[in-house]
Amino acid sequence: MRQRFETSQWVPYPVELVFAFFANPMNLPHLMPPKLAARIEDVRMQPPGPRPVASDAARRFRSVAAGVGSEILISFYPIRWVPKRVSWMARITEFEWNSHFCDEQMHGPFARFLHRHGIEAETHEGVEGTRVSDAIEFTLPFGWLGALGAGFVRGSLKRSFKHRQKRLPEILETAAHQAMRQA
Repeated sequence: MRQRFETSQWVPYPVELVFAFFANPMNLPHLMPPKLAARIEDVRMQPPGPRPVASDAARRFRSVAAGVGSEILISFYPIRWVPKRVSWMARITEFEWNSHFCDEQMHGPFARFLHRHGIEAETHEGVEGTRVSDAIEFTLPFGWLGALGAGFVRGSLKRSFKHRQKRLPEILETAAHQAMRQA
């Protein structure tokens, strides 16, 4: 049975910086809760199309980006009291600069897992920033029996994104300072 989970967050940073941060797969472990002990095991990068050049030099962020066809192998501990690391291979299936990208599980704990990362410029109370949205569709293995675990997975996703929403502004502040030094 297909499940859906959605969340969004506004951050006071330009869309170019936010997208550049999310498009670099090496940043993923920084956004995940420490108890998962997430780590990148392997990355097979495919370059995206040409990066748009912002007219403002301060918005020309240099970073690695995983384009369509890129594969990322990550491992983590999904359940705190089970000392078994789980591997997850995801492939980037869509990529549009400063707009969105999608990744799909190729191998891992789900029967199906599709994640759309939306990134769009949005002004909030007169402050220029970015709306980060996530739409996840997933199906658990083992048919109706697996569907019984959907509440557990939804709770785990909710906790993981709550952690990410707390950490993201802190991480982007550091990224913005590094970008300013590079400019």
